[in-house]
Amino acid sequence: MDYLQYFGIDWIAMVLTFLAIWQIGNKNKVGFMLMMLGNTSWIAVGYLTGSMAMIIANIIFLTMNLRAIIKWSQPTPEPSS
Repeated sequence: MDYLQYFGIDWIAMVLTFLAIWQIGNKNKVGFMLMMLGNTSWIAVGYLTGSMAMIIANIIFLTMNLRAIIKWSQPTPEPSS
């Protein structure tokens, strides 16, 4: 039963990541939230596997996605005429 080794968190992380990429491709901010949930899931998988690289990488990705949400939420300045 190797597929239960990570309690399905790896599958959840994968699905969230793909959904996030799809939503970001559709220019939908929800994609960044989904990606942050995916990053959190990947951090959990990194913890379960003992992969410090996976944990660090996904903390950085999570921070970058938070930055993207903030930047996308700011109004775009209109060019002056």
